[in-house]
Amino acid sequence: MRQARVGRWLVAGLMTLLALATIYPLLFTANVAMKTRREYILDRFSLADSLRWENVATAWQSAGMDRYFLNSLIVVTAAVVLLLVLGSMAGFALSRVRVRGSGTLFMICLAALFIPFQVIMVPLARTMGSTGLVDTYPGLILAYVAQFLPFTIFLMTSYYRTVPTEIIDAARIDGNTLYGVYRRIMLPIGRPALLSVGILNALFCWNDVLIALLIMPSPEHRTLMVGVTSLRGQYSANIPMFAAGVLIAAVPVLLTYLFLQRQIADGVTAGAMKG
Repeated sequence: MRQARVGRWLVAGLMTLLALATIYPLLFTANVAMKTRREYILDRFSLADSLRWENVATAWQSAGMDRYFLNSLIVVTAAVVLLLVLGSMAGFALSRVRVRGSGTLFMICLAALFIPFQVIMVPLARTMGSTGLVDTYPGLILAYVAQFLPFTIFLMTSYYRTVPTEIIDAARIDGNTLYGVYRRIMLPIGRPALLSVGILNALFCWNDVLIALLIMPSPEHRTLMVGVTSLRGQYSANIPMFAAGVLIAAVPVLLTYLFLQRQIADGVTAGAMKG
Protein backbone atom coordinates (compact mmCIF):
# COMPACT_ATOMS: atom_id res chain seq x y z
CA MET A 1 0.00 0.00 0.00
CA ARG A 2 2.79 2.38 0.89
CA GLN A 3 4.64 1.64 -2.34
CA ALA A 4 1.48 2.18 -4.37
CA ARG A 5 0.87 5.51 -2.61
CA VAL A 6 4.45 6.64 -3.28
CA GLY A 7 4.06 5.63 -6.91
CA ARG A 8 0.87 7.68 -7.27
CA TRP A 9 2.51 10.73 -5.71
CA LEU A 10 5.49 10.34 -8.02
CA VAL A 11 3.28 10.15 -11.10
CA ALA A 12 1.24 13.13 -9.89
CA GLY A 13 4.41 15.15 -9.31
CA LEU A 14 5.76 14.35 -12.76
CA MET A 15 2.45 15.24 -14.41
CA THR A 16 2.36 18.52 -12.47
CA LEU A 17 5.85 19.42 -13.68
CA LEU A 18 4.84 18.55 -17.23
CA ALA A 19 1.72 20.72 -16.97
CA LEU A 20 3.74 23.66 -15.61
CA ALA A 21 6.32 23.28 -18.38
CA THR A 22 3.49 23.38 -20.92
CA ILE A 23 1.61 26.32 -19.41
CA TYR A 24 4.62 28.52 -18.58
CA PRO A 25 5.46 29.55 -22.21
CA LEU A 26 1.88 30.70 -22.72
CA LEU A 27 1.84 32.69 -19.48
CA PHE A 28 5.24 34.19 -20.30
CA THR A 29 4.05 35.23 -23.76
CA ALA A 30 0.88 36.79 -22.37
CA ASN A 31 2.91 38.67 -19.75
CA VAL A 32 5.36 40.02 -22.36
CA ALA A 33 2.46 41.09 -24.60
CA MET A 34 1.18 43.32 -21.78
CA LYS A 35 4.51 45.17 -21.40
CA THR A 36 5.95 48.22 -23.08
CA ARG A 37 9.26 47.98 -24.91
CA ARG A 38 10.97 49.78 -22.03
CA GLU A 39 9.60 47.38 -19.44
CA TYR A 40 10.70 44.39 -21.49
CA ILE A 41 14.24 45.72 -21.96
CA LEU A 42 14.64 46.52 -18.27
CA ASP A 43 13.38 43.14 -17.03
CA ARG A 44 11.87 40.61 -19.38
CA PHE A 45 10.93 38.14 -16.63
CA SER A 46 9.12 40.51 -14.27
CA LEU A 47 5.35 40.82 -14.17
CA ALA A 48 3.77 43.58 -16.24
CA ASP A 49 2.78 46.66 -14.24
CA SER A 50 -0.75 46.54 -15.62
CA LEU A 51 -2.84 44.83 -18.28
CA ARG A 52 -2.09 46.89 -21.39
CA TRP A 53 -3.93 45.79 -24.51
CA GLU A 54 -2.32 48.38 -26.79
CA ASN A 55 0.09 45.86 -28.27
CA VAL A 56 -2.73 43.43 -29.07
CA ALA A 57 -4.86 46.19 -30.64
CA THR A 58 -1.91 47.48 -32.69
CA ALA A 59 -0.98 44.00 -33.90
CA TRP A 60 -4.61 43.30 -34.81
CA GLN A 61 -5.26 46.52 -36.72
CA SER A 62 -2.07 48.32 -37.73
CA ALA A 63 0.00 45.19 -38.43
CA GLY A 64 -2.78 43.60 -40.50
CA MET A 65 -3.48 40.64 -38.25
CA ASP A 66 -7.20 41.01 -38.93
CA ARG A 67 -6.59 40.40 -42.64
CA TYR A 68 -4.27 37.47 -41.91
CA PHE A 69 -6.89 35.98 -39.59
CA LEU A 70 -9.53 36.18 -42.32
CA ASN A 71 -7.17 34.58 -44.85
CA SER A 72 -6.49 31.68 -42.48
CA LEU A 73 -10.18 31.26 -41.71
CA ILE A 74 -11.13 31.05 -45.40
CA VAL A 75 -8.34 28.67 -46.35
CA VAL A 76 -8.66 26.37 -43.34
CA THR A 77 -12.46 26.09 -43.62
CA ALA A 78 -12.39 25.24 -47.32
CA ALA A 79 -9.48 22.80 -46.94
CA VAL A 80 -11.10 20.95 -44.03
CA VAL A 81 -14.41 20.59 -45.90
CA LEU A 82 -12.65 19.15 -48.96
CA LEU A 83 -10.54 16.85 -46.79
CA LEU A 84 -13.59 15.47 -45.01
CA VAL A 85 -15.55 14.91 -48.23
CA LEU A 86 -12.71 13.28 -50.15
CA GLY A 87 -11.30 11.43 -47.14
CA SER A 88 -14.64 9.93 -46.11
CA MET A 89 -15.43 8.81 -49.66
CA ALA A 90 -11.99 7.28 -50.15
CA GLY A 91 -12.12 5.66 -46.71
CA PHE A 92 -15.48 4.06 -47.47
CA ALA A 93 -14.30 2.83 -50.87
CA LEU A 94 -11.03 1.39 -49.56
CA SER A 95 -12.63 -0.30 -46.57
CA ARG A 96 -15.90 -1.66 -47.96
CA VAL A 97 -15.88 -1.70 -51.76
CA ARG A 98 -14.36 -4.89 -53.17
CA VAL A 99 -12.18 -3.65 -56.01
CA ARG A 100 -9.00 -5.23 -57.30
CA GLY A 101 -6.01 -3.20 -56.13
CA SER A 102 -7.78 -1.43 -53.25
CA GLY A 103 -5.23 -2.84 -50.80
CA THR A 104 -2.40 -1.49 -52.94
CA LEU A 105 -4.04 1.92 -53.10
CA PHE A 106 -4.36 1.97 -49.33
CA MET A 107 -0.69 1.09 -48.94
CA ILE A 108 0.23 3.92 -51.33
CA CYS A 109 -1.79 6.37 -49.20
CA LEU A 110 -0.08 4.98 -46.11
CA ALA A 111 3.36 5.35 -47.72
CA ALA A 112 2.57 8.99 -48.54
CA LEU A 113 2.47 9.71 -44.80
CA PHE A 114 6.21 9.05 -44.60
CA ILE A 115 7.20 11.52 -47.34
CA PRO A 116 8.43 14.80 -45.77
CA PHE A 117 7.03 17.97 -47.28
CA GLN A 118 10.56 19.24 -47.94
CA VAL A 119 10.99 16.48 -50.53
CA ILE A 120 8.07 17.68 -52.66
CA MET A 121 8.42 21.39 -51.88
CA VAL A 122 10.27 22.39 -55.07
CA PRO A 123 8.06 20.37 -57.49
CA LEU A 124 4.97 21.75 -55.74
CA ALA A 125 6.19 25.34 -56.08
CA ARG A 126 6.92 24.87 -59.77
CA THR A 127 3.56 23.23 -60.41
CA MET A 128 1.71 26.00 -58.61
CA GLY A 129 3.67 28.65 -60.50
CA SER A 130 3.04 27.08 -63.91
CA THR A 131 -0.70 26.76 -63.25
CA GLY A 132 -1.08 30.29 -61.89
CA LEU A 133 -2.16 29.18 -58.42
CA VAL A 134 0.52 31.09 -56.48
CA ASP A 135 -0.94 33.82 -54.24
CA THR A 136 -4.46 32.46 -54.62
CA TYR A 137 -6.83 30.85 -52.15
CA PRO A 138 -7.43 27.77 -54.35
CA GLY A 139 -3.67 27.18 -54.60
CA LEU A 140 -3.15 27.02 -50.83
CA ILE A 141 -6.37 25.05 -50.30
CA LEU A 142 -5.30 22.42 -52.84
CA ALA A 143 -1.82 22.27 -51.30
CA TYR A 144 -3.31 21.57 -47.87
CA VAL A 145 -5.64 18.93 -49.31
CA ALA A 146 -2.75 17.19 -51.08
CA GLN A 147 -0.59 17.29 -47.93
CA PHE A 148 -3.14 16.07 -45.38
CA LEU A 149 -5.41 13.83 -47.50
CA PRO A 150 -3.35 10.64 -46.92
CA PHE A 151 -3.67 11.13 -43.15
CA THR A 152 -7.43 11.64 -43.49
CA ILE A 153 -7.86 8.58 -45.73
CA PHE A 154 -5.85 6.43 -43.33
CA LEU A 155 -7.94 7.36 -40.29
CA MET A 156 -11.30 7.14 -42.07
CA THR A 157 -10.43 3.78 -43.64
CA SER A 158 -9.37 2.42 -40.25
CA TYR A 159 -12.59 3.67 -38.66
CA TYR A 160 -14.92 2.36 -41.38
CA ARG A 161 -13.33 -1.09 -41.14
CA THR A 162 -14.75 -1.35 -37.60
CA VAL A 163 -18.33 -1.06 -38.91
CA PRO A 164 -20.00 -4.51 -38.98
CA THR A 165 -20.47 -5.89 -42.50
CA GLU A 166 -24.04 -6.95 -41.64
CA ILE A 167 -25.15 -3.31 -41.51
CA ILE A 168 -23.92 -2.67 -45.04
CA ASP A 169 -25.38 -5.93 -46.34
CA ALA A 170 -28.77 -5.05 -44.84
CA ALA A 171 -28.68 -1.65 -46.51
CA ARG A 172 -27.86 -3.21 -49.89
CA ILE A 173 -30.72 -5.71 -49.48
CA ASP A 174 -33.06 -2.76 -48.84
CA GLY A 175 -32.16 -1.44 -52.28
CA ASN A 176 -29.50 1.15 -51.47
CA THR A 177 -26.77 1.80 -54.00
CA LEU A 178 -23.17 2.22 -52.89
CA TYR A 179 -23.69 5.96 -52.75
CA GLY A 180 -26.85 5.42 -50.72
CA VAL A 181 -24.96 3.23 -48.26
CA TYR A 182 -22.26 5.90 -47.97
CA ARG A 183 -24.72 8.77 -47.50
CA ARG A 184 -27.37 7.11 -45.34
CA ILE A 185 -25.29 4.63 -43.33
CA MET A 186 -21.58 5.35 -43.29
CA LEU A 187 -21.68 9.13 -42.93
CA PRO A 188 -23.92 9.06 -39.80
CA ILE A 189 -21.91 6.21 -38.30
CA GLY A 190 -18.62 7.95 -39.08
CA ARG A 191 -19.66 11.29 -37.59
CA PRO A 192 -17.39 10.93 -34.50
CA ALA A 193 -14.39 10.11 -36.69
CA LEU A 194 -15.22 12.94 -39.09
CA LEU A 195 -15.38 15.38 -36.20
CA SER A 196 -12.05 14.21 -34.80
CA VAL A 197 -10.28 14.22 -38.17
CA GLY A 198 -11.75 17.60 -39.02
CA ILE A 199 -10.43 19.11 -35.80
CA LEU A 200 -6.97 17.63 -36.33
CA ASN A 201 -6.80 18.83 -39.93
CA ALA A 202 -7.98 22.29 -38.90
CA LEU A 203 -5.17 22.48 -36.33
CA PHE A 204 -2.61 21.23 -38.86
CA CYS A 205 -3.64 23.82 -41.45
CA TRP A 206 -3.98 26.64 -38.92
CA ASN A 207 -0.50 26.09 -37.46
CA ASP A 208 1.23 25.65 -40.82
CA VAL A 209 3.90 28.15 -41.83
CA LEU A 210 6.03 26.47 -44.50
CA ILE A 211 3.31 25.60 -47.04
CA ALA A 212 1.55 28.95 -46.60
CA LEU A 213 4.81 30.87 -47.00
CA LEU A 214 5.60 28.92 -50.16
CA ILE A 215 2.20 29.30 -51.85
CA MET A 216 1.16 32.75 -50.53
CA PRO A 217 4.34 34.87 -50.42
CA SER A 218 2.79 38.32 -50.92
CA PRO A 219 1.98 40.34 -47.75
CA GLU A 220 -1.73 40.80 -48.52
CA HIS A 221 -2.28 37.05 -48.85
CA ARG A 222 -0.41 35.91 -45.77
CA THR A 223 -2.03 33.54 -43.34
CA LEU A 224 -2.08 34.27 -39.63
CA MET A 225 0.95 32.19 -38.70
CA VAL A 226 3.04 33.66 -41.52
CA GLY A 227 1.93 37.13 -40.46
CA VAL A 228 3.08 36.43 -36.91
CA THR A 229 6.54 35.41 -38.09
CA SER A 230 6.83 38.66 -40.04
CA LEU A 231 6.03 40.84 -37.02
CA ARG A 232 9.49 40.66 -35.54
CA GLY A 233 11.17 41.74 -38.74
CA GLN A 234 8.58 44.44 -39.39
CA TYR A 235 8.79 45.98 -35.94
CA SER A 236 12.51 45.33 -35.36
CA ALA A 237 13.15 44.65 -31.67
CA ASN A 238 9.59 45.28 -30.47
CA ILE A 239 9.27 41.91 -28.73
CA PRO A 240 6.03 42.82 -26.89
CA MET A 241 4.38 43.44 -30.28
CA PHE A 242 5.63 40.07 -31.52
CA ALA A 243 4.32 38.39 -28.34
CA ALA A 244 0.92 40.01 -28.92
CA GLY A 245 0.80 38.50 -32.41
CA VAL A 246 1.71 35.08 -31.03
CA LEU A 247 -1.05 35.43 -28.44
CA ILE A 248 -3.64 36.28 -31.12
CA ALA A 249 -2.62 33.25 -33.18
CA ALA A 250 -2.62 30.92 -30.17
CA VAL A 251 -6.07 31.79 -28.82
CA PRO A 252 -8.12 29.83 -31.44
CA VAL A 253 -5.88 26.78 -31.01
CA LEU A 254 -6.12 26.93 -27.22
CA LEU A 255 -9.90 27.23 -27.32
CA THR A 256 -10.09 24.27 -29.69
CA TYR A 257 -7.96 22.12 -27.39
CA LEU A 258 -9.90 23.28 -24.33
CA PHE A 259 -13.40 22.47 -25.59
CA LEU A 260 -12.68 19.60 -28.00
CA GLN A 261 -9.86 17.72 -26.29
CA ARG A 262 -11.85 14.48 -26.13
CA GLN A 263 -12.52 14.51 -29.88
CA ILE A 264 -8.85 15.27 -30.55
CA ALA A 265 -7.77 12.29 -28.45
CA ASP A 266 -10.29 10.06 -30.26
CA GLY A 267 -8.91 11.22 -33.60
CA VAL A 268 -5.35 10.42 -32.59
CA THR A 269 -6.31 6.86 -31.60
CA ALA A 270 -8.77 6.25 -34.46
CA GLY A 271 -6.07 4.74 -36.66
CA ALA A 272 -5.21 2.19 -33.96
CA MET A 273 -8.66 0.58 -33.97
CA LYS A 274 -8.79 -3.06 -34.84
CA GLY A 275 -10.38 -3.64 -38.21
